Amino acid sequence: MKMLTKFESKSSRAKGVAFHPTRPWVLVALHLSIIQLWDYRMGTLIDRFEDHEGPVRCVNFHPTQPLFVSGSDDYSIKVWSLTSRKCIFTLTGHLDYLRNVSFHHDLPWILSCSDDQTIRIWNWQNRQEIACLTGHNHYVLLAQFHPSEDLIVSASLDLTVRVWDISGLRKKHSAPQSQQHSFEDQMQRRQLPQQDIFGNVNAVVKYVLEGHDKGVNWAAFHPTLPLIVSAADDRLVKLWRMSDTKAWEVDTCRGHTGNVICAVFHPHQDLILSVSDDKTIRVWDLNKRTPVKQFKRENDRFWMIANHPTMNLFATCHDSGLMVFKLERERPAHTLFQNKLYYVNGEKQLQSFDTSRDETSMPMLSMKKIGKAWSFMKTLSYNSAENSMLVTHGDGDNGMYALLTLPKQITGALEPSDIRLGEANFACFISRNRFVTFVKSSKVLYVKDMNNSVTKSIQLDLAITDVLNANGGRVILVRNHSVTLYDVQQKKELNTMSANKIKYAVWSPDGNYLALLSKHTVTIATKDLQHVTSLHETIRVKSAAWDESGVLLYSTLNHIKYGLLNGDNGIIKTLKDTLYIVKILGNKVYCLNRQGQAEVVVIDPTEYRFKRSLVNKNFAEVLRIIKNSNLVGQNIIAYIQKKGYSEIALQFVQDPETRFELALECGDLAIAETEAEKLDSKKTWKKLADEALLQGNVEVVERAFQRLQLFDKLSFLYLSKGDSERLNKMTVIAEAQLNPSSVLQNTIYTNDVDARINALAKGGLVSLAYTLAVTTGRNEIAEELLQAGKPEDLNLGVTGAPLQVPQPVGSVAENWPLKPSTLTSFESAFKSGNLDDFVEDSKIESHTESGSTSVPTAAFNDLALDDESEQEDAGWELDEDDLGIDDELDDVEADFVEADGAIVETESGLEGEITYWLRNNKTAAGCAAAGAFEQAASLLNKQVGVVNFAPLRKRFMEVYSSNKLYLPGVDGLPAMKSYIRKRDDEDSSDSFVPFIPGFEEMDEKLSSAFKFFRGNNLPEAISVFRDIIYTITLLSVSEDEKEAKCEDILTLCREYILGLSIELERRSVETTDVKRNLELAAYFTRAKLQNTHRVNALQVAMLQSFKNKNYSSASYFAGELLNILPTGPKAEQAKKIRARSDTIASDAIEIDFDPYADFDICCASFTPIYKGEEEVLEALVGAKYKVEYKGLVCRITNITCVGVPASGLRIKNEC
Repeated sequence: MKMLTKFESKSSRAKGVAFHPTRPWVLVALHLSIIQLWDYRMGTLIDRFEDHEGPVRCVNFHPTQPLFVSGSDDYSIKVWSLTSRKCIFTLTGHLDYLRNVSFHHDLPWILSCSDDQTIRIWNWQNRQEIACLTGHNHYVLLAQFHPSEDLIVSASLDLTVRVWDISGLRKKHSAPQSQQHSFEDQMQRRQLPQQDIFGNVNAVVKYVLEGHDKGVNWAAFHPTLPLIVSAADDRLVKLWRMSDTKAWEVDTCRGHTGNVICAVFHPHQDLILSVSDDKTIRVWDLNKRTPVKQFKRENDRFWMIANHPTMNLFATCHDSGLMVFKLERERPAHTLFQNKLYYVNGEKQLQSFDTSRDETSMPMLSMKKIGKAWSFMKTLSYNSAENSMLVTHGDGDNGMYALLTLPKQITGALEPSDIRLGEANFACFISRNRFVTFVKSSKVLYVKDMNNSVTKSIQLDLAITDVLNANGGRVILVRNHSVTLYDVQQKKELNTMSANKIKYAVWSPDGNYLALLSKHTVTIATKDLQHVTSLHETIRVKSAAWDESGVLLYSTLNHIKYGLLNGDNGIIKTLKDTLYIVKILGNKVYCLNRQGQAEVVVIDPTEYRFKRSLVNKNFAEVLRIIKNSNLVGQNIIAYIQKKGYSEIALQFVQDPETRFELALECGDLAIAETEAEKLDSKKTWKKLADEALLQGNVEVVERAFQRLQLFDKLSFLYLSKGDSERLNKMTVIAEAQLNPSSVLQNTIYTNDVDARINALAKGGLVSLAYTLAVTTGRNEIAEELLQAGKPEDLNLGVTGAPLQVPQPVGSVAENWPLKPSTLTSFESAFKSGNLDDFVEDSKIESHTESGSTSVPTAAFNDLALDDESEQEDAGWELDEDDLGIDDELDDVEADFVEADGAIVETESGLEGEITYWLRNNKTAAGCAAAGAFEQAASLLNKQVGVVNFAPLRKRFMEVYSSNKLYLPGVDGLPAMKSYIRKRDDEDSSDSFVPFIPGFEEMDEKLSSAFKFFRGNNLPEAISVFRDIIYTITLLSVSEDEKEAKCEDILTLCREYILGLSIELERRSVETTDVKRNLELAAYFTRAKLQNTHRVNALQVAMLQSFKNKNYSSASYFAGELLNILPTGPKAEQAKKIRARSDTIASDAIEIDFDPYADFDICCASFTPIYKGEEEVLEALVGAKYKVEYKGLVCRITNITCVGVPASGLRIKNEC
């Protein structure tokens, strides 16, 4: 047995302690007249209460109300409110120190005892004393209500323990139930009840327990049994039993060497705990009355021990403060194998739980005889091959393991017949006939066989503190500040990662990730111990398990939480009691509780699935969750905004203020203005105006300024637009508002001189009005003003010609020209409701088939396969009519003449650069860049058998023109010509090579092709894929990685063109030719497409087969689809079709397609080429044909000849 300290506080001497019945709180009464309220889970001081005038000896919580009571040496009892954190009232009446106070579990009573030798009962509602129990003739150190009956137990220094019957007191202070009394009640009332010396007939002594030789310090009722435990200064702990008529001593626990201060029962185990001034805590077996364990504190004397009413928690008061602890770990030993959870229940029996059926089996083995009586099972490890179980138990030097053989049939908790024992602190199976054990004291790792014989021993580092299980014959070595992955077979440390005090390791179902659990931290790493993220908790972490989607769910003392690989986490469910997670299936979390019972907790995984989909950019799942789930809350909205997806949050937020802020963030002024009208606040309109100004939307700015009545800003806005009509209206508005300053400003904007002169004159500024009239040639008005003013002040002398007033030119300005905004891919799909495209794109990473027919090259990590964009794209249209060989060349050919198939410059001054290019070049693209088209064509013919150059004309001209620069000269002189090299910092002419475009645009072209594929525009998709082939055909690269990538892309293009051509052929087949239709649909699935697109092919084949009653084929295609896409609408459809098809399992139409045969598809006839049949190859992309197509132009490339000798395409240039 082990004592696990959960919390310690340092203070002056603590005299009393009490647990809150439901919250993780503990009250501590200090000798310094202070009461402290602690949160023992967080380790924080919540509050201090300082109203007593003497040492506080006792405290207690109310079982249901937010109250607690305290007793002190100041003779008073105080009742406190946990809500207001203040003393509500004080009860006085005791004449000496208070020793103990407590609440009744049901009635509004407080029980107190004192050194005045009395026990008093108070009604805390009317704040009156209702009974005073006398009989003890010395200090009463303890008085306590029975947890369920009308009894009180008291302990005194008069050497006795007394049990009091308070049933009469209950009847006296309870409301009358009926006016009629039974005959028995009437007879009972006639009997003279027992009285105490004060005449009290409502609370009387039922038993007096005598047996201690010195004063009794404590007594306590058992929570369920008719037992009493007492502790006294005679160093003994006594156990008493009582019946309806008598009470007697059962036995005595001996072992303490000092006065026993306190003793309590364990809340749900047959144990007694006692503390003594010999500085020890002792644990006793209730049944045998023998000592189980002793824990000693060297420097502090214990004053009290209190037990939690329901949990395995205890608190002790000592001279230096408080300690909260529990006995043994409560984590049930368990192991998971497939759908079977094996665990040790509360009766120390091995049991199993079937997660597929949610059924608990009968106990299969009893483990009560394994280890000592109070030795708990720590870990289990199951061997399915031998149907054996490894069990570890004990701690430190007492650690042991047992190898058990499980019964083949479960008939009950049998005693194990074949037990092989050994010393170990850790044991687990590493293969079907081997297991490893670790002995902590010697730091040795033993490998043993099923006969328990050592086959290998490994001396480990002395710093190793523990060993944890890993996969594939490996274990994890734990040090204080690191963990190491260790291969037992090779005796080799594979990887090490820093992590502090790891206790448990949890592997993901696919074995790719590992969660390492410590006291307050969850560390997630890859299978090679590469750190991914860490999650920190203030509450202790208890367990963890992985969701099938790769999300970690872990439990703390009071929550189930989730953690994503990017470090995001959150709360899923609040727990009433601590649970240990073992497995997650869908929305079910399979757990074990502390009583050793399996529980199924139903959760809502929407939040973490939404966040995971958002982080992984799986917008299909994001849309589906938004449409099908009630996902709301500021937390989710804030998370979406934080991740930069405000347009997603905008789709399902209803609050006007939040929608307004999101719309501004997205730049959607229409929604922002709609919400601003709902809010109608100055702050909102101001924000809208500022954002609209930034976007140049003057119409929204105008409406916002009008709402804000910012007339000066409106006038300036109309001035900037050149809107004279509205400027004149603003002048009228200013006049109506009697705002001369605004009138003057508007007349300046409108250039209305007469109105301005009038405004100045009305404003008393006659001199300015006169000056303006004279300078603008208004002589009549000037004369009138001169007569009204002082001539000497207004004589300006000689003035020049009237000023010319500028006028706006052109029409009124509209909104600033901006690129028209288009809907994002998310918004388009959300509004249309079409989610299928997203489903395809989102499943590439998550679901890959191990034996998949993907392109047999390196993963396309560097390719632009992110085809999420839904924007319209013109693509690459390769209409052969537009590319006829007789069409006129571009303007760039004006300075060149064509001779013998090659283009040669007419000017000889720059021939040196071209010469270097031709000399240093080793690719056809370099020749084309230099203008040697004939030489480039010859190279392509020899390397890959190109015979049709018409489709390559566009590419030839692109390569030729992209590396030549023409700068216009001065009048009368020709343009200046220059060349663009691949590297302009080369000094040696041996390294001069031309710049060849195309590689950088490869990813964009692939994205465009995939977009056409998704849009079901198959001819355009084929056209773009062929354009990519033509780009690579005339390309030059210098790195091996780029060359390899181009080879991969050529293979990719071949497979997509083949598959799409087959599908186009199927669509053109007559409806009466059902067999050919089914064959082509089946052949489409053999094209090596990306999984996200192969789903389409499989769905076509599945639906066509099912429609035409080829159920066996439909079932096969449905299974292939589900291997790639296990969830979603398409998956649900496939499951239904497979279920229906499997009941029939036959094909109505026989087709030439064997899904399990090894064959290729002829790119011309679209028929199988089985293994062993003759075939011919095309050299550029590797397309395969039947021999009858030898010498014809390839249907995939449209430029190469099938079956001709070729050396292979060369695009790498070393220079």
